[in-house]
Amino acid sequence: QVQLVESGGGLVQAGGSLRLSCAASGRTFRSYAMGWFRQAPGKEREFVATIRWSGGSTYYADSVKGRFTISRDNAKNTVYLQMNSLKPEDTAVYFCAVQTNIRSTAVISGAYDYWGQGTQVTVSS
Repeated sequence: QVQLVESGGGLVQAGGSLRLSCAASGRTFRSYAMGWFRQAPGKEREFVATIRWSGGSTYYADSVKGRFTISRDNAKNTVYLQMNSLKPEDTAVYFCAVQTNIRSTAVISGAYDYWGQGTQVTVSS
């Protein structure tokens, strides 16, 4: 079992920044990669970014590329999502998730094994 706790969400004006954190506990040594997803009201959960624990390679959705940065602190078992130049369309509940095994993809929710409870990000215009 892996437990994930997100924090750092809130209300920000368009153009502003927020940093989300996702602290992992439990059997984290089995984690292969971490991902961030988001879900806006009435919409499907969508991929945002992913990072591998080993090596730190990253991948982003086109909608956030150049504005968001995913990073990790292995010693703290924590993954971050730095969000800059926020837009109203970034408003959503943001979830972190963990892959415990190598999968063929990291951009679909079904590829992840454990999820956090989510944190709300609201961007006002």
